[in-house]
Amino acid sequence: MKKTNVLALVPARSGSKSIIDKNIRDVAGKPMLAWSILHALDANLVQRVILSTDSEDYAKLGIKFGAEVPFLRPKEISNDNSTDLEVFTHALSWLNKKENYVPDICVHLRPTYPFRNPTDIDKIIEIIESDENLDSVRTIYPSSQTPYKMWTCDKSFMIKPVTFFNNLQEVWNEPRQELPKTYIQTANIDAVRTSIITKQNSMTGTRIRGFIDQSFHDIDEECELQSVNKIMLQKRGFVKSSHPDDIKTKTFCFDIDGVIASITKENNYNLAKPKQEMIDQINRLFEDGHTIILNTARGFVTGIDWESKTIEQLKNWGLNYHKIYFGKPAADFYIDDKMLSIEDVLRF
Repeated sequence: MKKTNVLALVPARSGSKSIIDKNIRDVAGKPMLAWSILHALDANLVQRVILSTDSEDYAKLGIKFGAEVPFLRPKEISNDNSTDLEVFTHALSWLNKKENYVPDICVHLRPTYPFRNPTDIDKIIEIIESDENLDSVRTIYPSSQTPYKMWTCDKSFMIKPVTFFNNLQEVWNEPRQELPKTYIQTANIDAVRTSIITKQNSMTGTRIRGFIDQSFHDIDEECELQSVNKIMLQKRGFVKSSHPDDIKTKTFCFDIDGVIASITKENNYNLAKPKQEMIDQINRLFEDGHTIILNTARGFVTGIDWESKTIEQLKNWGLNYHKIYFGKPAADFYIDDKMLSIEDVLRF
């Protein structure tokens, strides 16, 4: 059986206006375009990784991080209005003419999304490989707003609904719960058959499968770049990678009540229930070699010794940790310049 040939293309033009030189801005210690290249290299089902850029400086960076840069993209398809289709058509045409190379599947990895899991690339490739009727697969994420309650507005401020649903005459007045769940495309990973690009002049075709992303972190503004940079700096301490400079063990300190266990009335910790999702995540950090420390104020206010009960609970809940400290000062707020929220930890 012929092995599917998969090309990952990372498009990175140099003329960004929203953030100057956005594609090479530093994100967690690397130029942003490098992350997409490394993700593609880490994917088992990708055979070639090519950077499409109009900049010689960007090309040098791409080569440094392991991508091929066999051509420079023409300026006329490297501007604000250039389409993905133009970029991929140019790359595929060049590769066909110069190398007689035609991949079966193209994977589109935008550098503006440096936060992705390489195993998701493989999963998406496997999906399109397994169904010959699929034209493409793209990542999606549940939308926070429903398009059924959205409007367009003309110059005189008269508004019209963006879309309709079934036979409902005033879909915009229907309860949200009665409307279909909708998704936004994340621009994270798109896989498309080469024939769809070259023969149908389309980046998707008509039979498109969705792959639900676990998060949505596309970068278009400075605040988004800073937010992703913060998350990735936090993440680098405990993400597995084949790149040695990304493997660093860290020490994590967790509160117990409200984080690992439920809050109890009147500090009666006998009633505490485990928060299993957080326990599972802490155990993953433990297994990856990170140091887990627990710090709790149990007993500080009540004067009751909760040590043996707490250790018994943690054992019953299956939590792995290295040290536990009692007697944290009681307060309404704790301020820490290195704090991770519960949501941040669960996101990883």
